[in-house]
Amino acid sequence: MLPALYIGRFQPYHLGHLAATKWILDHEDKLIIGVGSAQYSHTLDNPFTVGERIEMILATLEEEGLLSRCIVIPIPDIGQHALWVQVVKQYCPSFSRVYTNSPLTRRLFIEAGIEVREIPMFERDRYDATHIRRLMLEDGDWESCVPKPVAKVIKRIKGVERVKELIKNDKYVHK
Repeated sequence: MLPALYIGRFQPYHLGHLAATKWILDHEDKLIIGVGSAQYSHTLDNPFTVGERIEMILATLEEEGLLSRCIVIPIPDIGQHALWVQVVKQYCPSFSRVYTNSPLTRRLFIEAGIEVREIPMFERDRYDATHIRRLMLEDGDWESCVPKPVAKVIKRIKGVERVKELIKNDKYVHK
């Protein structure tokens, strides 16, 4: 049986993503986790590199005992929506279906004739990457929103400091 594909930006990989991963694995034997927007980093919306995001995910999967059932693949954006599914297929091993809540991703895969399933939202108000990055900016409790291995990676790479520098840069650029 082919694995399923779960696509997200994971900026950062949080407890909602982990709950979604576990939920999908309750329905699938194997899972490809596609780390989207792979070429972007060091911006407010995408502060972490694809390598850092993959580290976060792999460390979490290992701690949760899920690593043997998952592979993690970087997937770039190409700026041409009509061609993007073909790029995803080039980067990933064959997959049976896609799990996503992104309306655009959903539409693109449906138009390509690939089955798409939605994922339940797990405490969406709390487990939202934009909210978590805002907590980082405001010295809030972002750590309670991410798995412990993710917090370790963010601390090691000085991710909170990076996000704070990026907001300064954003304010400077948009004056």
